[in-house]
This record gives sequence, structure tokens and C-alpha cells, in this order.
Amino acid sequence: MPLQHTIQKSVSLSGTGLHTGEMTKVTLHPAPDNSGIRFVRTDVKDAPEIEADIDNVVEIARGTSIGKNGVKVHSVEHLMSAFAGLEIDNCRVEVDAIEIPLMDGSALPFVELIQRAGIAEQEAQREILVIDDSMLVEMKDGITFGILPSNNFRATIMIDYNHPALGAQHTTLFALKDYITDFAPARTFCFLSEIEKLRESGLIKGGRLDNAVVVQDIELTREHIAYIRKLFDWKGPVEKGDNGFVNSTRLRFPNELARHKMVDMLGDFYLLGRPILGHIQAARTGHAANIEMAKKIREHLRKKKKKNEEGASPITFDEICAILPHRYPFLLIDRVLEIEPRKKIVAIKNVTCNEPFFQGHFPGDPVMPGVLQIEAMAQAGGIMGLYGKKFDKGNAIAFLGIDKARFRGWVRPGDVLRIEVETLQDRRNTMRFAGKCLVDDKVVCEAELFAMLGKKGDAI
Repeated sequence: MPLQHTIQKSVSLSGTGLHTGEMTKVTLHPAPDNSGIRFVRTDVKDAPEIEADIDNVVEIARGTSIGKNGVKVHSVEHLMSAFAGLEIDNCRVEVDAIEIPLMDGSALPFVELIQRAGIAEQEAQREILVIDDSMLVEMKDGITFGILPSNNFRATIMIDYNHPALGAQHTTLFALKDYITDFAPARTFCFLSEIEKLRESGLIKGGRLDNAVVVQDIELTREHIAYIRKLFDWKGPVEKGDNGFVNSTRLRFPNELARHKMVDMLGDFYLLGRPILGHIQAARTGHAANIEMAKKIREHLRKKKKKNEEGASPITFDEICAILPHRYPFLLIDRVLEIEPRKKIVAIKNVTCNEPFFQGHFPGDPVMPGVLQIEAMAQAGGIMGLYGKKFDKGNAIAFLGIDKARFRGWVRPGDVLRIEVETLQDRRNTMRFAGKCLVDDKVVCEAELFAMLGKKGDAI
């Protein structure tokens, strides 16, 4: 499986915020495995952190804003899109104001910032949201989402505006390797009449005619041009466009507007905290629809996971006992949810209040010992390595080593420990596994294990 990434060094960028019109400085810092993307308001007392998570979205008007305990960060979508496009899993984002700067209206400045920092591969594996059955969601105003299973990530967007300069546009992202050159430079767009009304209402104080593609949908008389200059405190040109855009702005792509919709959607969907494996198809979408769809994806996957965990095991308990020599109180596998012999396995352990180790392991505040979590991975790996068409009750597995063990969270009475093990290397009678234990989708333990397969009674 692919590994997680962060940046190599701290880097900063400054620019004007769309909403406040004030200068904002953003500093990206490397972050440890499994920490995710976190925004930190350094201008607020105690520098509160806000996880880049779909559940923390608080506003979706003219951008995506996240917040927690009354502290907000506006306009995170372009930076989140850059993280998604460059496959950055962990980063600490310090911002000294309430919003991320708009820059030129595209994600390219943030892509270039990440490139300047450099990308570092980490030890932990990426957790991917796999879409293995189709979803179709129809919303109001003709907004539609479809998600199809796919061996690779792919996304298609269609837009249709009732304006001759825009018309119908569509674009497809076939692979993330195309993101930097083909999508990140695409700028946001707006209608002149819309931004006039917003500015008249005291909003978008940082909006200018050069940080977006402005669609000319009203007549530009000499008097109106003078009004625009005063309204926006604008010293640059204001001219009727010969292509439907103010100042005849030249598009970076013929379908730049559709491509920017892709940039926004990637950023909004990355608030799920993990990349998606599937083919996303969207029509007439925007930030509100993106966030609504992302929440539906999370809920769909949660329900499916719960249903799988409540379903029947693909192998019987008798088969588990035939493979493993362990018995109560040391058998740590209750059920197998998925298994591909010698490739991967997903199993669970129901951690009850009656576990014998709780009597002596911090009985006043019981937690499951980390070494037993690793033992659960080893037992799951043993089932995976020995089970299959050639399963022979005379076979045995002996574990020879543990590498890269990390403990990242508590496991307490009442938790369901999900054990996921995948083969990294399989050479005749030796195997190397990568394992992790999760509680409520959070990794609490991970390690690599090395084992030898043989016959019962063989000397090691």
C-alpha cells in the first residue's frame, strides 16, 4: 500500500484575504504520521487547532470554512485541493488571520509552496476510502453526483451556465499526476453583477478584478466603469471584454471554469481526511453540494462497515481454532470480516470489560496493553498466512521479528478493535506483514511483523 506524506521543511506565503481584504500569512510545517491536516489560528489566544474534517465545516458561502469552538478559518478549499493533488496527508497549517489568502484565485500558488517545501515519505500507510459499489445522488437545481467503483481515482465534472461566454463545459481528471499542470492553474470565476452586490453589502473586501475570471454580464458604460473603480478602489483597467470577460481576460484553458470546479471539489472532498478510490461524476456542483455529498459518502461507508462487522465471518470459528493454537484467555480474534489468503485479512476483537488483563493493567483506568494489540495482528497474520485451498492442519507459523511498532491511542472496555493485516513480502516459507489496529476509524497501533511458515514441531 502507498505510504503517507508530509512536507520536508516549513514554508510561508502571504496574500490578501477575500473576505476581510487584510494581509494573511500562511505557514506550512511538517507533521507526524497519522496527524492529518490541522489549521492553527496563531492570532488567537492559545493558538487553537481545527482539524481539516468534513464535520468541522461551518460555512459554505463563497468558499468552504471550517471551525471549532467558535474559531474559524475561511477559504480552505484551494489549499486543501493542493494537499489532495500532491497527496499530502499530514501538515500543520499556521495562519495569522481568519482566512487563507485568495492569491490569483487558483490552487497553483499553494502547489508551488508545497513544491518549494519538498515532499517527504513517511512510515505509516495511507488509509484510502474505497468505493466498491455505485452511488447516485440527485440534489436540487439539477445538481447530480455519481460515484462508481474504479481501480484508480478519476473525476469528471460538467457545468452549464446560461451565458454565451460560458455555455456548457466538462473536464475529466484521469490521474492525480495531471493535477499540477492541468488543473491547479485554473482560477475561480464570478459574475460582475454578483461581486458588485457583494461589495456594496460590505463583503469580499479583498475581491479584485485580477484575482478571478470576471464574467461580464452587465453593460460597461463610462459611468459604470467609474463606479466600479470607486467601489473596488481599483486603479487597473476596466474594459469591455471581446470574449465575454472583463478586460478580455485570456483563459488559461478553454474550459478553465470547469477545471476550477474540479479544483474546488477535490479540496472539499479531501476534508474526508483520506483520498477516495473511485470515479466521481458531478454535474452543476458547488461548495454546498460538495460538502453534502462528502458527508453522504462518509455515512455510506460507515453503514457498510457496520453491516460487514455485524455479518457472518467468511471463515468459521472452528477454522480459526484449527489454524491458531491459542485459546482463552489468549485467543484475540473473535471474527474474520475479510480474507485473501497470504495477501490480506480484516478481523475484529470485541474488547469487553471482562478481559482478564484489565484486572491488572491499570484497573482504575483500564486500557488494553499495546503488546496484546500486536499479538492480535500476529494472530490475524497467522490466519491469513495459513488459510487457503492448501490449508493443512499440520502447518504452523512462527513470528521472528517486529519492526516499526507504534502505539497511537487507547483501547478501552467496550471498544471494537479492527485488525487489518496486509502482506508486504511473501517468499516461500517467510512472510513480512504490515498490520494496524483501529478503533472508530482511528489507528491506535501499527507494526510490521516477520514470520516463518513450517510444520508443527519444526525447530526455528
